[in-house]
Amino acid sequence: MDLASRENDASRARWVKEMKIGEGTYANVYKGSPMNTSTGKDAKTGRKIAIKKIKTSAAWKDGIDMSALREIKFLRELAHPNVIALLDVFAHRQCLNLVLEYLDTDLEAVIKDRSLVFKTADVKSWMAMSFRGLEFCHRNGILHRDLKPNNLLISNKGELKLADFGLAREQGDADSRMTHQVVTRWYRPPELLWGSRSYSFGIDIWSMGTIFVELVLRKPFLPGETDVDQLKRIIAVLGTPSDEDWPGHRSLPDYFPQPESVGQRWTPWVASVGKSGIDLMLKTLRYDPTKRISAKQAGATLLDITSIHCEEINHYADLPSHSHNTQALDHPFFREDPRATPPIMLPKPLAELRPRALAPEELNGKPIENGAGNGKKRKAPSPGDAQGVSGGRNVARRLF
Repeated sequence: MDLASRENDASRARWVKEMKIGEGTYANVYKGSPMNTSTGKDAKTGRKIAIKKIKTSAAWKDGIDMSALREIKFLRELAHPNVIALLDVFAHRQCLNLVLEYLDTDLEAVIKDRSLVFKTADVKSWMAMSFRGLEFCHRNGILHRDLKPNNLLISNKGELKLADFGLAREQGDADSRMTHQVVTRWYRPPELLWGSRSYSFGIDIWSMGTIFVELVLRKPFLPGETDVDQLKRIIAVLGTPSDEDWPGHRSLPDYFPQPESVGQRWTPWVASVGKSGIDLMLKTLRYDPTKRISAKQAGATLLDITSIHCEEINHYADLPSHSHNTQALDHPFFREDPRATPPIMLPKPLAELRPRALAPEELNGKPIENGAGNGKKRKAPSPGDAQGVSGGRNVARRLF
């Protein structure tokens, strides 16, 4: 037996799959535990774990979906408090298994839980952690390409972490061509809806802007039913882009003219975040992707959103010094009062999340055009669907 096989067998022997907590065509997710403990936690780190079992297929090159390879590669490279941690990888029979830290809930569940009341300081904390994780990805040249509330997972300590890097990829050069069939429709920017194959970090920033508005409204900001409807909703709210607003947009591959619209006065809907919060939203939702604010400009320093307890300061003490830059990283929204709520004090759902189905389209990036039920569709059902919006089926919930 060669060294690689021995190491793989050693990793496989270390972990035990337990209860299934997510199920789909291409992957299943299980709660797990180390072989020699019944605590459900990684003995080395003390973290709870989950095992994502990715099914292989002869239809894929080398038997493994390229998105799975990318997810492993990027999670190996991205070690950050606001990015989900990949603890181990091993093969077993015809499946590839990713051992990940287990996270209790996600931002979508927080938004939908009407028993929770949260304030601007809470929204500020969630957005700061999201931008901080995204800034780290962008600093390392990685586009996430599927940011949405249920891909922003939350630990029992309130820490928010970016997850699901199956659609992520490295930023290409100016002439590189990438697929435009990425990002869940409600969070997809207009350049992708018009077929752009050459794009950069601005697509993630647009998604962050729509998530920001959704946190304040407690409902999706732009819930389109088709790609055409999505564009119509964007233009109905933000107005028709002009050549001055967005030079060159008429030359995008799938561009087609839209009815002229001056948009709506939508900023009063989110007045609770103040002028600086609205300013940040507007800078994330600019039509021209090159003019959107960067994650670095939008982000907040680590210590600004954590409590001043010694143990929490020590937790971040080993991070690179540039993470503490209080000049280039901060947008005024994160610096002014009310200060962001410490993660441990953020509101959390009291009831355990009811599970939901894992649709194939949620794993391979293809949007659902015609879904069953009366609810509007993203790429897959949301936790709300499993809780009665579309039939009330109690099925396995997706975590990763």
